[in-house]
Amino acid sequence: MRHLLTTLALATSLTPPGEALAQTRFDGVWLFDDAGPNPGVTMLQVASEGTRITGAVTTEWYGPVTMQNARLDKGVLTFEVRNLNDREHPTRTWRVRSTPKGVQLEGQMWFSKIDASGRRGTVKQAEARAFRFQTLPAWAEVEQLPLAPTPPMGWSSWNKFAEKIDDATIRAMADAMVSTGLRDAGYLYVNIDDGWQGTRGPDGKIRANAKFPDMKALADYVHSKGLKIGIYSSQGPRTCAGFEGSYGHVQQDAQTFADWGFDYLKYDLCSGEYFYADADTVKRSYAEMGAALRATGRPIIFSLCEYGRFDVGAWGRQVGGQLWRTTGDITDDYKTMAQIGFDKNGKPEYAGPNGFNDPDMLEVGNGGMSLDEYTTHMTLWAMSAAPLLMGHDLRQTPPAMLALLENREVIAVDQDSKGIQGKAVRKEGKLEIWSKALADGSVALALFNRGDASARMEARAADAGFAAITAARDLWRAAPVAPDVLTFDVPAHGAVMLRVQGA
Repeated sequence: MRHLLTTLALATSLTPPGEALAQTRFDGVWLFDDAGPNPGVTMLQVASEGTRITGAVTTEWYGPVTMQNARLDKGVLTFEVRNLNDREHPTRTWRVRSTPKGVQLEGQMWFSKIDASGRRGTVKQAEARAFRFQTLPAWAEVEQLPLAPTPPMGWSSWNKFAEKIDDATIRAMADAMVSTGLRDAGYLYVNIDDGWQGTRGPDGKIRANAKFPDMKALADYVHSKGLKIGIYSSQGPRTCAGFEGSYGHVQQDAQTFADWGFDYLKYDLCSGEYFYADADTVKRSYAEMGAALRATGRPIIFSLCEYGRFDVGAWGRQVGGQLWRTTGDITDDYKTMAQIGFDKNGKPEYAGPNGFNDPDMLEVGNGGMSLDEYTTHMTLWAMSAAPLLMGHDLRQTPPAMLALLENREVIAVDQDSKGIQGKAVRKEGKLEIWSKALADGSVALALFNRGDASARMEARAADAGFAAITAARDLWRAAPVAPDVLTFDVPAHGAVMLRVQGA
């Protein structure tokens, strides 16, 4: 970027003030006064030398986005950019066209289309709009606090409300956690996801937006219900929904969260992955916040959300994390849920007390799956020792969904003190049998039918590591079953969950 500014400065010194040498018609500085949505374009800088064209588009979300393979194509400046968070389309093509008043930039980044008008600017103006990079601390391991001996349980706002949340909704969810019995079943955290942030004051301190008039009072209210409260941020300049991130304010934000009384932080890579794009920088960016949380003196669970990149389970504890996402976002459909739960739920060897693989939040109660499919969802998450973070409107929980969520025997498998993540021990086509050893010597077995038709399935003593099964209980039916006849008709996309004892 310094080279580009130097080139532009030299061009400016040879031309009248306010103009840049037009080796191509696009050379120089172009200013965008209406940044628009993601990625928030503020400036375009172009320099050419012979047939070589270089440049960058400065954005509010990702800083300078460097041009790749820039060329003139029938009078249009065409180039590729690295496309954020899209493995199918790692680059996108952007184009710049001349207009009577300047230039028009068109392109796409991730899910957002860009169509922005720019006017001619100067090097001095470019310097004023230049992105201010932050330097990551050197790697240092963060002492992990034992804040999650079992997987965290609670509720999070994103799956149902996305960024459309407010103080009243969070209070209502806390009330519903109590009135429905969910709190007493073990669900304790009420987590505010993206959408609470306002702007920063002159002191750099983050303020909540108008929908959250008093964060400290909100935290106090949730605590008064016998619950805990969580919050969300990103190490990038912007969160996934475009709100203020923690870039350049990591220590300050951690202290603010502690001062407000928060007990949990979900830290989402989002725009940060344009700055922290390899294993080293991602790891250090999480360690920076982990150390900042530790320095506040307040016990705050640290949830890493970086979509399972760079084998996060191998180092999640080293940055102070108690849980780490293993995948992209879940959606309320069987295909996505099953793909995540069966195939992207993390390596079992990384799970244990105070550190758990996180296959994302629960969709139970949001209406996109059948009762059998939601039964599979809960069974999978419990067998995986996954965090149980509900994502529906707790005021509108159908009785059948509440029964799934409050099944104490299933919750006990998830919350077992041994902290073992279960795994498949036998697969036969679309049929899978999973096993999970429990602290009292018993074993949880789950029979999953991933097929489209009902199937007859049998649980065997060898599945549990026993020579013989001496006692068995069907956890969803809350009833004992004969240990010598563990054969079940499992519905399509359904599951049976057992707790067995043996010799």
